[in-house]
Amino acid sequence: MDRERLAFIWLAKHAEWQRVRDLMRALGWGVYQPEQDVQGSMWAREREERLAGALEAQSSSGEQGQEGADELHTEVWLSAASSRLLRSVAYRAGLPPSQVLAQLAERIVVGEDGTVSVPPFTPSQ
Repeated sequence: MDRERLAFIWLAKHAEWQRVRDLMRALGWGVYQPEQDVQGSMWAREREERLAGALEAQSSSGEQGQEGADELHTEVWLSAASSRLLRSVAYRAGLPPSQVLAQLAERIVVGEDGTVSVPPFTPSQ
């Protein structure tokens, strides 16, 4: 985690502890009583609902993910020269650059010595 996120989390936890302290003082509690903390109980329910929703979404995406388990989604950063060349090829083929890269990847040949090459081809729709 980055420092900014950690600082935000710490501040949020600190503010919550202060809220609980102030609530206990105001109501004269010697011990925190979560069932009597309306705000805290509401937040806990919201957290549980978000968690249940996230788990459900993860479960459904996991089922979908099984179908495409071999798929790879990536972000590629190219040099200016390679980027210009790729955009030029994609423009001539009438394709987005990502599809040209996908077609390149589908045609990769790995030699016995580990060399990687792509036989000549014409990108198509």
